[in-house]
Amino acid sequence: MTLPALQNTSVFYRRILSQFPQDISLAFAYGSGVFRQNGTSQGQMAKNMLDFVLVVDDPITWHTMNLMQNRKHYSVLKYLGPRKICQIQEYAAGVYYNTLVPVDGKIIKYGVIGTDSLIEDLLYWKTMYVAGRLHKPVKILTQGENGKLHAALVGNLKCAVTASFLMLPESFSEEELFLQIAGLSYAGDFRMLIGEDRSKVSNIVKDNMEHFRLLYNNILQECSQVHRPQHGKLEVDKSPEGQFVQLMSLPRTLQQRITWLMDPPGKNRDVEEILLQVAQDPDCGLVVQQGISSIVRTSSITQTAKGIATAGLWKSVSYSSKKLQKMWKGWRRRTP
Repeated sequence: MTLPALQNTSVFYRRILSQFPQDISLAFAYGSGVFRQNGTSQGQMAKNMLDFVLVVDDPITWHTMNLMQNRKHYSVLKYLGPRKICQIQEYAAGVYYNTLVPVDGKIIKYGVIGTDSLIEDLLYWKTMYVAGRLHKPVKILTQGENGKLHAALVGNLKCAVTASFLMLPESFSEEELFLQIAGLSYAGDFRMLIGEDRSKVSNIVKDNMEHFRLLYNNILQECSQVHRPQHGKLEVDKSPEGQFVQLMSLPRTLQQRITWLMDPPGKNRDVEEILLQVAQDPDCGLVVQQGISSIVRTSSITQTAKGIATAGLWKSVSYSSKKLQKMWKGWRRRTP
C-alpha cells in the first residue's frame, strides 16, 4: 500500500524547503494554514501560520548545518550548540520546534524529529505527538526511500482505524469514523481545555472529508472486520472475539496503558490475559479511550513545557495569545 499524495508540491513549498539543510527523509505541512477548516475563510487561512515537520536521519548534523544557515530561528538555546539542542529535542515527544519564523513572506513553525524517533512513535504510540498529527491529512512535501519509515506510516494509520473501531458503536457513518480518528491525538490534551478551539476536531473533519477518504479508503477496503451494509454506513465486529483481535493489534504503548488501568497492583497478569478481559467488558471502548488519553496527556504537558524553552519567552507568549484568540473566536461562533 502506498500513502496518497494529497497535492503536488508547489513552487511555494519548494522555496520554503530550500531554506533548510537538504538531508531530510520526510517533510510535511499540516494544520489550518494548509487545509481549510470549517468556519475559516480563505483570507483567514492565508494569514494563518504554516506548520511543518522535518524528519532527519542525523539530527546533530542537521542542527549543526541549520544553525549556520538559520541561526536566528533558534531561541537562546542556540548558544548551547547542536549536541545539546539534540538532547533537548529527544526529551518529551522527541521533536524540537522553532516557531514564529519569517520565511518567504510567511510566518512558519517547524519541528525537527529524528527518523528513528518518528518510527518508534508511529509503531508504538510512545507519545502520539507526531504520530497523532499523521492520523489526519497532511501535505507530504518530500519523502525518501526509507522502507521502514513508509511501513510505519501505513501501520500508524491502520492502528488509528483499529483504536477508533473499539470506541465506536457497531454501526457508524464515515464522518463519525473520521471524527473519532481526528480526535485521538486530542484526547487528554490539556491544551483543549485552554488555548484551543473546542470545536477543533469537527472543524478539521467537516471541510476535509475527501482528504480523509483518500487517506483511509484503501485501509478500510482491505480491513476484514468492517462491512458496508449501505452507502455511507459502516459496521464493525463488536463481539468479544472481534474486539480481542482489535485490542491485540493496538500499538504496544497503548496496550501497556490499558494493562496498567485494568491490572490491580500485585496481580502481574500478562497482557494477553488482560486484553481478553477488556474485550468482554461493556466499557471496552472507554478503557481504550482512557489509555489513549493517558499517553496524550503526558506528552502534551511535557512537550508544551519544552516549547517555552525552545521558542523563547517572547515567542511563547505571542504564540499562546494567538491560540487563545482562536479559542475565543470558536466560542463566539457557537454562542447564539
